[in-house]
Amino acid sequence: MTTGTTTTADETPLGTTTTADETPLFGPESQFSAFFDDPRWALAMIRATVLEAAHPQIGAALVDNSTFVAHPWRRLRNTFLSMRRMFDADPAVREREAARLNRLHARMSGSDSRGRAYDAMDRATRAWVVATLFESAVSMCRLSGQPLDQDTMERMYAEYRLFLAALDGDAGELPEDVNDFWRYFDRVVEDELENTEAARVILYRLFDHLPAPALLAGAPTLWAAGRAVVGPLLGAITVASLPEPYRRRAGLPEMPGAPTLMQGAYLAAGLTRFLPEGWINAETIIEALSLSPDSDDPRARSVAALRARMKRASALLRLLTPLSDETGPDPVPAASRATGEGRRSAEEFFRQVLDQTGDGHLDWPDLAAMARELATRLDLGEPEETRLYDAFAAWWRELQATLDTDGDGRVSADEYAAAVPSLAGPALIRVAEVLFDATDKDGSGTIDADEHRTLFRTAFQRDLTTTVAGTYGRSAFVGDFLSFMSGRRTNTPYDPLLADA
Repeated sequence: MTTGTTTTADETPLGTTTTADETPLFGPESQFSAFFDDPRWALAMIRATVLEAAHPQIGAALVDNSTFVAHPWRRLRNTFLSMRRMFDADPAVREREAARLNRLHARMSGSDSRGRAYDAMDRATRAWVVATLFESAVSMCRLSGQPLDQDTMERMYAEYRLFLAALDGDAGELPEDVNDFWRYFDRVVEDELENTEAARVILYRLFDHLPAPALLAGAPTLWAAGRAVVGPLLGAITVASLPEPYRRRAGLPEMPGAPTLMQGAYLAAGLTRFLPEGWINAETIIEALSLSPDSDDPRARSVAALRARMKRASALLRLLTPLSDETGPDPVPAASRATGEGRRSAEEFFRQVLDQTGDGHLDWPDLAAMARELATRLDLGEPEETRLYDAFAAWWRELQATLDTDGDGRVSADEYAAAVPSLAGPALIRVAEVLFDATDKDGSGTIDADEHRTLFRTAFQRDLTTTVAGTYGRSAFVGDFLSFMSGRRTNTPYDPLLADA
């Protein structure tokens, strides 16, 4: 085991990153990194996410604040990047990411549908998140016929305890010894986990309605056909892999043959260990899926070259199946089509951009998710991040005062569509100005071509095919942003930031 992995912050747990044989606990040689490009890790992450969501506090926070339903691919990318940073070899990278996560979690608190309080900064709850990641990694090895030996398991447990120490200052909420960990894990499963709404959404809604990633959005029929087969299988595999006491208490039905299917999926994924090193790279795959279809990236161009063939296959499949009326990325209801183009555009914009949590209403968690995504993409520090959140909070107050006509504390799609021009108020101007200031690194009051290009590449994940000549002034920048956020303009470079799944 690692010396010092259970120490307090004063004893510098972040600096104690080697085992007795001097093998680094963080960085490319860590056990975590050894698993990261392993396809089994995808199955383990889904399993861990369900176990997290089954905790009442985490489940409530996910339902109220998370964008995992409406934007699962974006959530996946952000989680991937965050874990990469938290296990980086450089302590400064880990400390910066831990500080960012703590600021993010400090903004998430409330109460669930039963009136029970939740707080994303609760230390026991955060420990459970780390526990599910460790336990699911151990389980994926066991289920694929490659169980970890005791030394490897202890080394990996030390890594995850240091992960928790980086967030909380110490790892005291997790047992020091890995053998004691299993008693802790079983107790939480038996006594605390529930069949929460968040867990049900992941198991029975997310897989069946998973939107296509940005790069594959051009073939909705093929995507829907594949999802119709793979979605239920993923759900069945995940349920079968969950701890039996939880399945029993939650009343989760087990599909006949699911244990065999689950075992086969893990064994098949485990066979990839025989592939040459470097053939599977999780970061490359996730980045490619997140690319906008019109990106200048060579990977996007390669997919575009295949898209014509995929569309022909989609057309053939539509002739053979009744899916064509349901497989578009965001189908427009017939009632909306009947009301005219302007009303339809407002409702589409509401669903695709404003309703970040996918619950059919606009409220503060939706705007907080926008602020969180912008701050993450631009890697803002604490002062700039606070300014951005404050600007979005002021915008929400304006929207609530203007659009919430029934006084229920949120804005419906109909309330929004009836007053689209009211969106572009003074508070939204402040949001744009914060973004401008974050981009104007030299403080010149203008954005040059390179700064403008960098903004869209980092924040909006899009390479501009054309860019401004000379400089880009504050008023022009603010005007473009307001046009997008008020829903008056579509197909601008801002689309990938908030509208892409």
